[in-house]
Amino acid sequence: EWVGLKHFITFFSSYQFKRVFLNTLRISFYNIVVSFPLPIIFALFLNIVRNQRMKKIVQTITYMPHFISTVVIVGILYQAFNNVTGLYGTGYRLLGGSGYPPDLFSKSGTFIHMFVWSGVWQHLGFRSIIYLSALSSVDPELHESAQIDGASRLARLYHIDLATILPTVSIMLILRFGQLMSVGFEKIYLMQNSINQTQSEVISTYIYKVGLATAANFSYGAAIGMFNSIINCAMLIVVNAVARKIRSEESSLW
Repeated sequence: EWVGLKHFITFFSSYQFKRVFLNTLRISFYNIVVSFPLPIIFALFLNIVRNQRMKKIVQTITYMPHFISTVVIVGILYQAFNNVTGLYGTGYRLLGGSGYPPDLFSKSGTFIHMFVWSGVWQHLGFRSIIYLSALSSVDPELHESAQIDGASRLARLYHIDLATILPTVSIMLILRFGQLMSVGFEKIYLMQNSINQTQSEVISTYIYKVGLATAANFSYGAAIGMFNSIINCAMLIVVNAVARKIRSEESSLW
């Protein structure tokens, strides 16, 4: 363990650590900023729909991608965005483009956008379930009273629906920050290649490579994993304290 700790101290002070650490934070924050509010917005607007048949169809369509394997999702990305035979390349030529469009997988800068937005498509509907469940507890009399007072639908959505689910939103945000450093390993590893590795190498993939795949240095990998867990725990405590101070006890975990 002491050897692994020494290796970790060396890694901690190296350029590689800064790159891996910053990549993890960058992907994680981008993911939270994009993928956290969208299910809330989706649930709020889906809750307005009064046609139950249409509502169920939309829910079914948006829920289904969540149950697709990560391996299959990455395979779909490679097929859809292939610049020769995929929808991306075919659509480019149909719109009048000559030759082939740029290969997105050969550009390191496109990795983070493909990773985050494909995750939004995959999990948008499923993550909205908890907010739809919270919206079901809204008292209809509140809407009736607001309508009598002349409130628009948008105003009621903001002041009644959103206000009702804010404690749920707060708790879910705290839990997301508690996983800040735990960016999904499987999908990143499958999407990773020699071109985008400078942008896609995160702590979870680095732990796998040094702890199991190449170096098989278990103590070194364990030390980095412990550091990862400490950061997650610290973020959970800090964000929970902020939520408790800003909102109330019902908006925090403890």
